[in-house]
Amino acid sequence: MAVLGQLGYMLAFLAAGVGLRRVGVLDDERTDLLTALAFYVALPALVFASTYGRPLGELVSPALLIGFWAVLASTVGLSWLLNRGRGDARKSVAVVQSYHGNMGFLGLPLVAATLGGDAAAVASVILGVGSLSFVFITVFLLIRLNDSDASLVGELRELLTNPVLLALAAGIGASLAGVGVPAAVLAGMDALSALALPLALLCIGGTLDTDLSLGSVRESASIVALKVVWMPALAWAVFSALGLGPTALAAAVVMLGVPTAVSTYVYTNELGGDAAFASLNVFVTTVASLGTLSVLVWLFG
Repeated sequence: MAVLGQLGYMLAFLAAGVGLRRVGVLDDERTDLLTALAFYVALPALVFASTYGRPLGELVSPALLIGFWAVLASTVGLSWLLNRGRGDARKSVAVVQSYHGNMGFLGLPLVAATLGGDAAAVASVILGVGSLSFVFITVFLLIRLNDSDASLVGELRELLTNPVLLALAAGIGASLAGVGVPAAVLAGMDALSALALPLALLCIGGTLDTDLSLGSVRESASIVALKVVWMPALAWAVFSALGLGPTALAAAVVMLGVPTAVSTYVYTNELGGDAAFASLNVFVTTVASLGTLSVLVWLFG
């Protein structure tokens, strides 16, 4: 029942975002405002609150890092093989969207809401490692396959000022240095953290393109299968084989089972590729993930 309740919660906010967009309440300006609130306030608060005061050894382990990169490399390789017959504009998008997940806006808030604080702390580290890894590979592939003249160095420089990564560094740094944080500040961060998931779902709903045909959805079948089925299943197998603890295992599998990130559409627009195909994949993986994530939460929660 708890899983069904969480699924209903996610569907309600996602549908609200779509509905508010349809009637014009959630226009581009308001969507950008909500996105900024989630990205610059709620998510950094969640990351800091989750990592502050926890020993680094509880958050980062060789098994976690090796397992993450093994799953990522395997997914990139398999997607490249499955999409080798597409033109470069679609191939680049298909490969990128098969692994680049919405771990910040959806994964971390979902882990925090369903699996607890210990899992959220591990998920915050996965988010940091994933953000660095995903963005580097995504930008490289889009530039390389689409002959874009964008600067990889410039994109990575911008990544280093990401507020979520800065919050992760601050949380771990404060913990290592033994810096105290007033209880009132932590309480305020906890309150802001609670806004992360509903804000994220509203923003995702407000940016989805729901004008789709059945024929176009079939084009995304391999991306959906890789992103929300293959990736979490492989993560479970790899992390289990590496002996990751149950809490970290649950966090890692859910984080790697999230749908394709909305940001991949933005990168496609900026760096080349089929933007309409990218928008389609964001929508169908998000809808499909509502069911698969509910299963994952039920299995590991």
